[in-house]
Amino acid sequence: MTNWFEKILPSFLKKDQKKKSSIPLGLWKNCNSCNSILYVPELEANSFVCTKCDHHIRIGARTRLEMFLDPENKEEISSNKSGYDWLKFKDTKRYKTRLSEAETTSGEKEAIVVIKGSLLKLPVVAAAFEFRFMGGSMGSMVGQKFVEAVEYSLKNRLPFICFSTSGGARMQESLVSLYQMARTSAFIEKMSKAKLPYISVMIDPIYGGVAASIAMLGDINIAEPKALVGFTGPRVIEQTLNVSLPEGFQKSEFLLEHGAIDMIIHRKELRPTIHRLLTKFEYS
Repeated sequence: MTNWFEKILPSFLKKDQKKKSSIPLGLWKNCNSCNSILYVPELEANSFVCTKCDHHIRIGARTRLEMFLDPENKEEISSNKSGYDWLKFKDTKRYKTRLSEAETTSGEKEAIVVIKGSLLKLPVVAAAFEFRFMGGSMGSMVGQKFVEAVEYSLKNRLPFICFSTSGGARMQESLVSLYQMARTSAFIEKMSKAKLPYISVMIDPIYGGVAASIAMLGDINIAEPKALVGFTGPRVIEQTLNVSLPEGFQKSEFLLEHGAIDMIIHRKELRPTIHRLLTKFEYS
């Protein structure tokens, strides 16, 4: 007799039922906003947005790009780039060790993934930061992959969309990392001069050098609902300036109200909205 649990299992898990007697891992997920217990297949069908409170749950870079781009004809750009220990840096751990651990944790070689594909049949280049890789921090190879994505866009006359979530520049690379702010900004300007659209989508959280360069320089700057966006955290600002900040300071809704971003788009509406925006540009 089939019990109630087996009836609600998704088909991809039922395949292994004869081999495994234990309950499959990863079937349920806790919403860190409302603490609801969510059924993962339903959550995935809802673009990883909580079905109870509409909280936008954090997702990995590759998952985001798979959701955003059409399933056909995708090609990864600069997939072989890995972090490099220019300064032989060591704090409580060697930087090489941190890079290796980050690669194991995230399954990525660096904190950004770039894919050439299409959006509702419109050819595009899209990049997404991977927060699980050292907090999505920008080191030399993140900057290099971003630059190569822009160069690919320029060569093939394609729009570029970047999903940014990051703690900022990677301290283990010091000035080499900070230099990427100027370098990536210069290549975004090349996109502008070539009259190719660059759309920035800010994902919670986005701070530091990435927020001050890549994230805020889009022709159109978009954020997801309730995303935290800023250069430094509210506590640091309050302690440094000895001021009390308004409620909701640095949330995307506050930034939209004060003109710092152009629009807030629900995750489920990103594909049609960005496609519609791109059709307004003349770049072909």
